[in-house]
Amino acid sequence: MARKPPADKGKLSVRSCAGSDDSRRGRVVLSKPVDTWEALTDDVIACRACPRLVAWREQVAREKRRAYRDWDYWGRPVPGFGDRAARLLIVGLAPGAHGSNRTGRMFTGDSSGDTLYTALYRAGFANQPAAQHCDDGLRLTDVFITAIARCVPPGNRPTAEEIATCRRFLTREWMLMPQVHVVLALGQMAFDGCLRLLRDVGYRDMPRLRFSHGFHESFSSPAGSRHLIASYHPSRQNTQTGRLTPAMLDDVFSLARTLIAD
Repeated sequence: MARKPPADKGKLSVRSCAGSDDSRRGRVVLSKPVDTWEALTDDVIACRACPRLVAWREQVAREKRRAYRDWDYWGRPVPGFGDRAARLLIVGLAPGAHGSNRTGRMFTGDSSGDTLYTALYRAGFANQPAAQHCDDGLRLTDVFITAIARCVPPGNRPTAEEIATCRRFLTREWMLMPQVHVVLALGQMAFDGCLRLLRDVGYRDMPRLRFSHGFHESFSSPAGSRHLIASYHPSRQNTQTGRLTPAMLDDVFSLARTLIAD
């Protein structure tokens, strides 16, 4: 079944940062821009800041996988997805070549997403276990899913520079979601990205921390307390080798459920 991105997803909004003209006193006073989800989504989709990633995501979208030759691949950066009033923020690594890069939605259309959304369904965070395309009726409650990189990288490994370039999008999502109480990092690189995010937004006195499955640490700052937890990434490699089992994911989401109610 061929799927096309929603028509409005590809349209970019032009916004100006208008200020009040105070030239009679010899200066122009600019008003502080107010971020919105719509502006953030447009900026994510329009981004072409990393030439290597732009070339790769578009190559994958042109060449396609044989099983999806009738699809119109998304082939652009992927915005976050879920409940914007969520208390649980899930942070992954990057879109999959024939998953999110094809469907345009986080963790949708590949085995990693099958594992993640089935676990979210069991935990009561999703209304269905399947995630196939943007119009499949999937809804999330009290959880929002994003990533430290928004374009599919060659070999599933974004460079440190590419992650740093993309960091502004994760920070903007954080600023738009002050109610987030728990952050779940999927994998080592996402864990490192979450630590950087927390430091950047004010949690500066964190101890030296090491990734492990089931990790949990709480942090405090004038902005309030937050919890960081971690899980192995729900990749095919991790699930097929038994490194990550359904029961292990269930335990992680049980912990998240307890902490968001704290």
